[in-house]
Amino acid sequence: MTRLRFGYFMAPFHPAGHSPAALMERDLSLVEYLDQLGYDEAWFGEHHSAGSEIFASPELMIAAAAHRAPRITFGTGVTSLSYHNPLWAADRIMQLDHLTRGRVIFGVGPGSLPTDSMMIGLDPIDTRELLQENLDIAVRLLRGEEVTAKTRTHELINARLQLAPYNENGIPVSVAAVASPTGPRLAGTHGVGLLSIGATLSADGFDALGHHWGIMQERAAEHGQSVDRRDWTLVGLFHIAETEDEARRQVRHGIEQWFDYFQNVAAFPQMGVSGDRIDEMIDFVKDGGIGVIGTPEQARDQIQRLWDQSGGFGSMLQMAHDWATPRDSRRSAQLFAEQVFPYFQGQAQPTLDAAARARLVQEGYSAKQVAAVEHMTKKYEKELAAKA
Repeated sequence: MTRLRFGYFMAPFHPAGHSPAALMERDLSLVEYLDQLGYDEAWFGEHHSAGSEIFASPELMIAAAAHRAPRITFGTGVTSLSYHNPLWAADRIMQLDHLTRGRVIFGVGPGSLPTDSMMIGLDPIDTRELLQENLDIAVRLLRGEEVTAKTRTHELINARLQLAPYNENGIPVSVAAVASPTGPRLAGTHGVGLLSIGATLSADGFDALGHHWGIMQERAAEHGQSVDRRDWTLVGLFHIAETEDEARRQVRHGIEQWFDYFQNVAAFPQMGVSGDRIDEMIDFVKDGGIGVIGTPEQARDQIQRLWDQSGGFGSMLQMAHDWATPRDSRRSAQLFAEQVFPYFQGQAQPTLDAAARARLVQEGYSAKQVAAVEHMTKKYEKELAAKA
């Protein structure tokens, strides 16, 4: 296994009615903490309605976080490219690439909330086709090409970006996918990364991963492109504590509000759950393989299952969800960094091996000590017997 990267996907989700300023500050503070813990990535979303996913601009959040978290790579998770002029979207990410000194990933998607697209006169059904048109333009612009094109919403005439990427390898691009094959097809067509937001959101989510990778490879071959598993990012649900009982207790704080949002507002059919008791919701997440509410060991097992089923990927993101209090959520992030990262980054086994060697040496040394004590005791007893 190559070194797996870890991060957070922050749509975000916050209960409506709370202070947006305070919530944004809390999210920025969390990213700063994640940077200190050694996380590799932080992704910010784009939404414009519904009152819970309150970031309208992932670019603004990244700009605000970049100096507070100087090591992390940031992703737009995602820029709803169907809503934007592709020239200006590409131009903004290029500027952000320079502001972060090359620490940015351009995550794109069609937009997930129908209430967003309807406000600008777009049928939610049409956003996937618009994504295809706009992504083709944006990728060409980011590669330094001049583009003349007309879409149903915008027209470009001899359009070019005035900046080149900060790094010679350019700006990484990643296309979002939940269940449909649209994302993998686009990623393969352009030879870019895939962001599997729905990696575990359904009972057959594991099978969907392999299916998506197959689609990417086929489409890449058709268009003379190549795709790399290191550019494949999965998003999953985790909350861990020292014991499973403690983790279950902690998520009772907010998991009910999260379920209500994704069942009735964001309209994820994969999150349908029978009954209305919190314990049923927790069991639905755990028993269906959708996520982990438990211990670091269970989190490791979940990631290994994803790895084995998919054939390998580059990055594992935790979806931020406000299931637990901010304090307990930070503790979960800390446990994840301390007890999950090492097993997928080549750091666990060397220390385990060193501990085992030390134990063997100590056992051998202790045996010698016991033998020496016994020898001295017998010698002392003989001396006493001789004197007697």
